[in-house]
Amino acid sequence: MQLRNIAIIAHVDHGKTTLVDELLKQSGSFRENQRIFERMMDSNEIERERGITILAKTTSIIWKDIRINIVDTPGHADFGGEVERILNMVDGAIVLVDAAEGPMPQTKFVVSKALRVGLHPIVAVNKIDRSDSRPDEVIDEVFDLFAALGANNRQLDFPVLYGSGRDGWMAADRAGPKDQGLIPLFDLVVRHVPAPAVVDGPFCMIGTILEAHPFLGRVITGRVHSGSVKPNQLVKVLSQQGEVLESGRISKILASCGLQRRPIKEGVVGDIIAIAGLQKGTVADTFCDQSIMKPLAAQPIDPPTVTISFLVNDSPFAGTEGSKVTSRVIRERLLKEAEGNVALQIEESREKDSFYVSGRGELQLAILIENMRREGFEFSISRPQVIMKRGVNGELFEPVEEVLIDVDEQYSGAVVQKLSERKATITELKPSGGNRVRLVFHAPTRGLIGYQSQLLTDTRGMAVMHRLFFDYQPFKGEIPGRVNGVMISNDNGESVAYALFNLENRGLMMIDAGIRVYRGMIVGIHSRDNDLEVNVLKGKKLTNIRSVRKDEAVRLTPPVKMTLEQALSWIQDDELVEVTPKSIRLRKRYLTTHERKRFEKSRSMRIL
Repeated sequence: MQLRNIAIIAHVDHGKTTLVDELLKQSGSFRENQRIFERMMDSNEIERERGITILAKTTSIIWKDIRINIVDTPGHADFGGEVERILNMVDGAIVLVDAAEGPMPQTKFVVSKALRVGLHPIVAVNKIDRSDSRPDEVIDEVFDLFAALGANNRQLDFPVLYGSGRDGWMAADRAGPKDQGLIPLFDLVVRHVPAPAVVDGPFCMIGTILEAHPFLGRVITGRVHSGSVKPNQLVKVLSQQGEVLESGRISKILASCGLQRRPIKEGVVGDIIAIAGLQKGTVADTFCDQSIMKPLAAQPIDPPTVTISFLVNDSPFAGTEGSKVTSRVIRERLLKEAEGNVALQIEESREKDSFYVSGRGELQLAILIENMRREGFEFSISRPQVIMKRGVNGELFEPVEEVLIDVDEQYSGAVVQKLSERKATITELKPSGGNRVRLVFHAPTRGLIGYQSQLLTDTRGMAVMHRLFFDYQPFKGEIPGRVNGVMISNDNGESVAYALFNLENRGLMMIDAGIRVYRGMIVGIHSRDNDLEVNVLKGKKLTNIRSVRKDEAVRLTPPVKMTLEQALSWIQDDELVEVTPKSIRLRKRYLTTHERKRFEKSRSMRIL
């Protein structure tokens, strides 16, 4: 059977997963009466909750006796490591572009990677039915993007389809016809995407996706580079340095068929398969015949730019809500994550019971934290820090991101002002239709930590921000931090409504009444710039003297509730986020007053 391997790449929320749903439906992968869900490829619980694709996934369809392997890739820049690996498995790509938004930062990122590995993409203008669609301008912008990224003449001569993935149709003309469904797209893939090249030689495959199967153990997915492989065949695993990591027999070979993976008798050259039976092989390793001595070259992965510290939870509530709290189990879980996610780096800290975890951005790290807390882990997290570099002459360089913001014209001034304060430089300003403007900045990553919530406040929730790593540039100087101090509980116990009510004139509370607190836990945002220890346990004193009129009922202002990402970006260097399966608490790194004073004194001495 003939093969075609394609990836669907695009910016976040441009419709990749929805299009894959329709491709599966119209290819006959399901029975007519079979019950299916939207965004079928987003099988992860957090993916469904957030409406984003986090992990790359493979599926397969049969069209006119041709097997088409399809890879659905993430659209968020934080998960770009998945995209970079996936492009080595395919021979073609469908670049999906929103008919109104046009090419966005992640579009630029994935297209640059696709062009670099020599792919000749198909451009599909999606959501053509939007009232603000502008397909002709979008195609011009895509052409300009390809040219700016160094595309050759053949890559610039890309075929174009228009349509709506949600409504299940694509056509060479934006007006239709719509009654053919996705047949034009199927036919174009078969015609435009080349069949996998047949490479002579023994079996060789580079690992691309790693997952843990409850019955098969470690399952590694990749594309067969040369030769073929059968169950029970003896293979070895080579690292990128050529070191033999292990030898063993393949217990099972799996291939995608719709949303399922089924055992097959042989994996042939050019096919995307999953193999089980090996214990150490991981992503970027070469799985090959015993006669192979040199590993396949893996696509280089962009380095991480943000790091956080995972610490063993030492609060008074440690171990009361989670079952996995020791440094040993946290370390094992982090190392396991790093095996399958090449964009993450894990290293042990010099401090006791803590680890540095480095990644592409706050969202990627927050997803890891959320997964771990749902698995029963309990730990503390520090404020994200950017990863600096030293130049040849010792000068300091920091990561800078390209930031694209779509916002109503009336709020553009506030956006420019706030980002300028954060050392950002505006590079482009143009209208984007509907009294909105598109602003493009080059901003240091340091200045963007915590800016998302500030942006939504300044623009009444009307702005949309997209970020993408741009380059390392000379250090841009100090950036103003949080201006408010915090209110800290001075004792252990349970918060009382009367005490919270009397503290409301000091700032915004972050807890409700009846919440367990401990000494050093952050319970509110102080209205001034200093920290304040408060008593949230103090109840109203009762006497035997009756008032002329009844006491008024205490009515509390709803507390400020922060998501995990908001908490990570809001805390200061001397504060931590305590994460458990049931709670997210903010606390001081040092819980007692004298410990905090000693820390501040030592820090001021280091600065001098």
